[in-house]
Amino acid sequence: MADKHSRLDGPLCTAHRQAMADIRNIVVLTGAGISAESGIDTFRSAGGLWEQHRVEDVATPEAFARDPDLVLRFYDMRRANIQKAYPNAAHDALARLDQYWQGNLLIVTQNVDDLHERAGAERLIHMHGEHLSAWCLSCDGRTRWHAPLSDRPACPQCGEAALRPDIVWFGEMPYRMDEIDRAIGQCDLFVSIGTSGAVYPAAGYVRTARHYGARTLELNLDPSQGSIMFHECRMGRATDLVPAWVDEMLTHQAERL
Repeated sequence: MADKHSRLDGPLCTAHRQAMADIRNIVVLTGAGISAESGIDTFRSAGGLWEQHRVEDVATPEAFARDPDLVLRFYDMRRANIQKAYPNAAHDALARLDQYWQGNLLIVTQNVDDLHERAGAERLIHMHGEHLSAWCLSCDGRTRWHAPLSDRPACPQCGEAALRPDIVWFGEMPYRMDEIDRAIGQCDLFVSIGTSGAVYPAAGYVRTARHYGARTLELNLDPSQGSIMFHECRMGRATDLVPAWVDEMLTHQAERL
């Protein structure tokens, strides 16, 4: 396996094909870029999600304590918007990989939309929470949620009006970290799709994967902050790159069988 950082725009080279032939266990990290083509704002793009609100005003526990009405209205708007969006070809392709890949596969998404699920993916972790989930600060219960929270509805489990968005805010611990770390430590291939490489701990996963000997691949519209860490980077639209990559992986699998 070469450690040379490369950008392959044409057909896969022989060395790459040989490396791919040994792949059994895959971890895929997805970020805002995979949902951007479904009309969901990316994290820091011009005109994107945070431009109209400072992060400190809407995405921290301190913001919620200081102005809960603003935070709840903000997330009510986001929750409503994602329910109008639809999975795109990149989501569909990963769901197809999930269905047919015979080795271990884990899709770790930083996104809080439900487009992976609606496309059919099941081997999935939302490390930053989900818009369509409400967390009760009274009983610690979590409930699937599609309606507004700004009118302070009662928790279906305990009856208290103590629901907040089930989103991991800045300063909070992402979900299911032990499972993610274990999968990255055991994977043969780590793939990052549509991420900025600016938000930790996810931005450090490529280093962890390489430390344990995995091959690493970035699929992105533009180079991320961590692009230099990947063995291979392919630049372009997620709806073009991801289906093509999934086709390659399933072809490699069929050739082995």
